Amino acid sequence: MSEITYGFVKTIEGQSFEQVKQKTVEALAAEGFGVLTEIDARATLKKKLDVDFRPYVILGACNPALAYQALQAEPQIGLLLPCNLVVQQQDEGRQTVSVLSPRAIFGLVQNPEAEQLATEVEQKLVRVLAAIE
Repeated sequence: MSEITYGFVKTIEGQSFEQVKQKTVEALAAEGFGVLTEIDARATLKKKLDVDFRPYVILGACNPALAYQALQAEPQIGLLLPCNLVVQQQDEGRQTVSVLSPRAIFGLVQNPEAEQLATEVEQKLVRVLAAIE
């Protein structure tokens, strides 16, 4: 796993895009997250621009208990929810899963209670990435 300034990225080799996407959803569930939204960028770009693009989905994940705590701490925090993960094919047999750092994005809020929750959510999402094999 590698870190970028606004998140974390993991590369998985030897598995299909669909396998990695399914394992990502399962790892999210194990940490208490459900997938609220799934945006298929490949299909959208084909439909709207008639261009071919690699398999690429954006998953909007939510841990209801932590989201509720965040909404209580900071009423406008919904602008920064849900947590986004990207599953994309780099080439045949090599996929990446990336996740936005809640600490990086919640840092905009400047609320100590929200920062504490962001740290907890980030730890869970890092475990999600670590669990994808």
